[in-house]
Amino acid sequence: MMSQPSTELEGLEENTKSPKIKSTITSSLSRLTPVHRTLLFAVILFQVFVVLYFTRTRNVSISKSPDQPLPDVEAAECDSRWIYVYDLPTMYNSDLKDKCEQLDPWQNKCEKNLNDGFGQEAMELSGIVPESILPAWYWTDQFWGEVMFHNRMLNFECRTLEPENATAFYIPFYAGFAVGKYSWGNHTTRERDWHAEMLSKWIQEQKWWKRFSGSNHFIMLGRVTWDFRRSGEADADAEWGSSFLHMPAMQKVVRMSIERNIWDNLDIAVPYPTIFHPRSESDIVEWQRFIRSRRRNHLFTFVGGARKSIKNDFRGILQNQCLNESTVCRNVDCSREKCSDGTTSIMETFLDSDFCLQPRGDTFTRRSVFDCMLAGSIPVFFWRRTAYLQYQWFVPDEPESYSVFIHRDDVRNGTNIRRVLEGYGREEVERMREKIIEYIPKFVYAKPSKGLEKTRDAFDVAVDGILSKIQDAIGEGDDWNWMNEYDE
Repeated sequence: MMSQPSTELEGLEENTKSPKIKSTITSSLSRLTPVHRTLLFAVILFQVFVVLYFTRTRNVSISKSPDQPLPDVEAAECDSRWIYVYDLPTMYNSDLKDKCEQLDPWQNKCEKNLNDGFGQEAMELSGIVPESILPAWYWTDQFWGEVMFHNRMLNFECRTLEPENATAFYIPFYAGFAVGKYSWGNHTTRERDWHAEMLSKWIQEQKWWKRFSGSNHFIMLGRVTWDFRRSGEADADAEWGSSFLHMPAMQKVVRMSIERNIWDNLDIAVPYPTIFHPRSESDIVEWQRFIRSRRRNHLFTFVGGARKSIKNDFRGILQNQCLNESTVCRNVDCSREKCSDGTTSIMETFLDSDFCLQPRGDTFTRRSVFDCMLAGSIPVFFWRRTAYLQYQWFVPDEPESYSVFIHRDDVRNGTNIRRVLEGYGREEVERMREKIIEYIPKFVYAKPSKGLEKTRDAFDVAVDGILSKIQDAIGEGDDWNWMNEYDE
């Protein structure tokens, strides 16, 4: 009951002091000359400006999106590296992913969404890979790169929520999911193009796309580029894929995909996801040490399936050479064993072999190239477009430093693969393997959402390259060069 009078008394004292303070300030100001008053006002104004500036800067560095906190980094580290991630309507990404039972007509893909898109833990590899790094292995789907990149971009160290500050803009559209669900069965081009057409209209309405007509925008496509290059003719219902990359909105956008069109400078090939996703730099070091000291009992291996419906099928030729040299070659027949989602036999076979035969797949590339190198096995190529003209940012510049090339026509004309590979001495084999081991961090995708500490993984290498490419394009007036000099 006594607290109220006390409060009123305190308030009365404050009210009594207030006129005295005002009187003192007024008296002091009256003694100042006009010049001194102006200087005092300027000092006060400057201090207010400094406080407001640093308060705003601090708020930017710790501001949050509805889903993810932005990494706290020094602004200088992100100079010319700020990336804005579009917050697309969910119909363009998460809705497609969450309806995972519709993505494949033959199997439910929902398990691929586990662990942030890395898939189920690969516990079956126990006894094949070191137990200490077994938690870093997952049965990752080769077409899940869109999900993996989106998750990493949301945690990118130089992500900004202020588009006016951005150097580049990321479009998190799961185009591979959008076309993949309509790739088999009785579906029309209208169905295969629907999501892509809607996204194209949406992005063209954005202020920041209009600024450079999309030249400072990029996208990750989880499938090969050919799945988005349908000719677009009126009677094309029977043709494969969507026409996404032929749409006006995509004419200047940089596109990452697991296989690129080597004549289109906007296409960037990034590594297929492997099943190893290191949690730390120590995981990488331990795996490198393991495969460096691994004893290998076979000269070469072939993982694949012959296509009997194709006359003189090249994969069938390779398989026959391997079977005829069974004392030095291991074969995993993918026509009998399911290989697309990864099996223990594939990793065991690559770990046991010095070389691995890598023909083209249904297109020029195949995930097996990276599974092979991940195991420290040396790839043998028969088409230059399988790797040399695809993944320049992620593999050594000198093809002969990490691989063997035998032209496919030579093999068809009787060249014996075993004799060619036996021509490489032990020191040369170890030197090539060491080069592959050196590059492993560049073609694997790390598990942490923010990547590894100092080691650059495939995501980091890709983003660095994309930013450099966009800066060059904008600086040169957006004149993209086309390349057409390559031999397949």
